[in-house]
Amino acid sequence: MSHHIALQFEDGVTRFIEANPTETVADAAFRQGINVPLDCRDGACGTCKCFAESGTYTMGEYIDDALSEDEAEQGYVLTCQMRATSDCVVRIPASSAVCRTQQANFDAKIADVRKLSDSTISLTIEGEALNKLAFLPGQYVNLKVPGSEQTRAYSFSSMPRDGKASFLIRNVPGGLMSSFLTSLAKSGDDMTLAGPLGSFYLRDIKRPLLMLAGGTGLAPFTAMLEKIAEQGSPFPLHLIYGVTNDADLVDMDKLEAFAQRIPNFTFTACVANPDSPYPHKGYVTQHIEPQHLNEGEVDIYLCGPPPMVEAVSQFIRERGIQPANFYYEKFAASA
Repeated sequence: MSHHIALQFEDGVTRFIEANPTETVADAAFRQGINVPLDCRDGACGTCKCFAESGTYTMGEYIDDALSEDEAEQGYVLTCQMRATSDCVVRIPASSAVCRTQQANFDAKIADVRKLSDSTISLTIEGEALNKLAFLPGQYVNLKVPGSEQTRAYSFSSMPRDGKASFLIRNVPGGLMSSFLTSLAKSGDDMTLAGPLGSFYLRDIKRPLLMLAGGTGLAPFTAMLEKIAEQGSPFPLHLIYGVTNDADLVDMDKLEAFAQRIPNFTFTACVANPDSPYPHKGYVTQHIEPQHLNEGEVDIYLCGPPPMVEAVSQFIRERGIQPANFYYEKFAASA
């Protein structure tokens, strides 16, 4: 039985390979056209040292000069000696260009475009090529704007299923992609995407999670929650979803469904507009409770505009909390 290995390059490009139980990750990568850093192949030089972020594996023989005992305990591996025994995520300390790999390109068609609110558009694409699309929940792709040579970056709001994938897209007045989707797009139109990209993705769940979403920053979290619903989690998970106005609250039915499917998942939605009748008003930081931070034994995931990222960072510092991990992705609209 082969295993899927996600190779995460330092420039944000992710490529997936399949590794047979008898071959090393380095050999599997080479077999599929990816030249990970390598020199000796004997576990002696340390050139292929990488970090195994998740998954299980066995290691062949190597010397301490190539990989120390402390490094091995932390999760560092030599890909020339690593044999996967499960699906794995491996961070490669080199750019994709150095390793002679590029973003994968996929051709698809628009299946559905819906305006969920004045601020949010739902886009679903479909195509046979998407059955080969693999990404880590939370990652994004560059979507080419039809009729132009420009691209826009969007996080998946769903995992690929039956040749389909979805996005939540902010409706930017005058925006190139927004203008196309709201006035020109129709089912069957061609779309091209390149990726996957990004280091904002769901890691192995080893402690409670606090997820913080601003506006269409909800997208990567619904993809993450799909994955969590499939694999389960023994730890509590809480999502705080903040928007500006009541009408900006979208996909609330999805969040309710996840709360039913995932026993230890809860969520809070809040509206910043002080005139809103919504029961939870204010910014995301005003709804972070001490139990959500768990005295620092928590992994925080945050996706939102830069001011939100800075506000959350300041909030955590002021409370003297050092979370186990703090993963974030900032996004800003392109006009």
